[in-house]
Amino acid sequence: MNLFEEMGLPGPLVKKLALMGITEPTPIQTHAIPFALDGEDVMGLAQTGTGKTAAFGLPLLAKLMEEPGKPAPKAVRSLILAPTRELAGQIRDTLLPLVKDTPIKVALVVGGASIGAQIKRMQMGTDVLVATPGRLLDLLDRRALSLSDTRFLVLDEADQMLDLGFIHALRKIAGLLPSTRQTMLFSATMPKQMEEIAGSYLTHPKRVQVSPPGKAADKVTQGVHFIAKAAKGDLLVELLDKHREELALVFARTKHGSDKLARKLEQAGYAVAAIHGNKSQGQRERALRAFRDGEVRVLVATDVAARGLDIPDVKHVYNFDLPNVPENYVHRIGRTARAGRDGAAVAFCAPDEMGELKDIQKVMKMTIPVLSGRAWEELPDPKAAPSGRGGPRRGRGGAKGGGGQGQAHGHGAGQPDQAQGRPRRRRRGGGGGGARKQAA
Repeated sequence: MNLFEEMGLPGPLVKKLALMGITEPTPIQTHAIPFALDGEDVMGLAQTGTGKTAAFGLPLLAKLMEEPGKPAPKAVRSLILAPTRELAGQIRDTLLPLVKDTPIKVALVVGGASIGAQIKRMQMGTDVLVATPGRLLDLLDRRALSLSDTRFLVLDEADQMLDLGFIHALRKIAGLLPSTRQTMLFSATMPKQMEEIAGSYLTHPKRVQVSPPGKAADKVTQGVHFIAKAAKGDLLVELLDKHREELALVFARTKHGSDKLARKLEQAGYAVAAIHGNKSQGQRERALRAFRDGEVRVLVATDVAARGLDIPDVKHVYNFDLPNVPENYVHRIGRTARAGRDGAAVAFCAPDEMGELKDIQKVMKMTIPVLSGRAWEELPDPKAAPSGRGGPRRGRGGAKGGGGQGQAHGHGAGQPDQAQGRPRRRRRGGGGGGARKQAA
């Protein structure tokens, strides 16, 4: 008898896990599954890549196996909400092998795909519906499905749903669910607002935490280059040249920036693709498939992909632009060193990103090792009273042009694009006009 059997999972599920080569539960699974099987609400906190999907998926399927019968037309017996299309698809793909040769049906509804086909798919009802909040509300508005029979609710990566502004959608969806239900909430970080969400959705939950919020995977080697914005592209090409045969994921802040960077890398001879919110679902799936299969060696992405990518062979993560939500850094670098492998995460920090770096290190509770250059002086708040000095100050990271030392050399660049959230800080010493902001 293995540990999955000792937890009380049904034999057919245990056998399927064994056929998949899974015989030992991860820590989050070990702690969460017994509570979930007992019918308790669960709040699970664990870093990315630790098996959270199976931690809620296995007990959910076990519960459904105990309840015979088919779902009524348009009915949803259990609902799993995820913030992005990629993560929703990943959850669906994880569950499908576990329900093979069983009557349990798993359906996926996300934006960017034909809503007509999804409406037709839901006519017969489903046992498990994996959905993004926006598309789910679209289908509810069209009376294409009903949540009145939903007995189980899972909120996966709930902190990112808050980051992406889904709080009102979540409240609306929760109001359509039966009050008698089992709810599981899983997340990699625990921002203050999450406590409020947990209090609203969970009833006396069992809290399971196997690693501190904000902690990166143990096998990720981190480092930062202090470098002028204009020099980032050349440094990225230089670093990528050292491992052309290995998969690398590059994070940019905006859609426009992702496409521009992908074109530069393509001109440098790389097999590259970009994914972001302006890409159709089909384009995103094709890009991810090519990346997973090794046809594309470099994938440029916005944070829309930070939670949904589960590709064990990703060896390198580059934070070309630092995220303005520090917790997103944790999720970005969690795309490497998965399934026990090693990985490297490299950040590029321009003068106007020192505030972001400081916030990231505070969340991580560590100082990220410096690979080149020297730390820039953090830029003053533009809303603060003027200092009275007669001109803009230069950063400490390098010479007159604003670059760092070593590989972090280069000249100053224009003001970067703005992203969602708080306004970007201005850089010292002139600068061109910023591009229009684009959501990821």
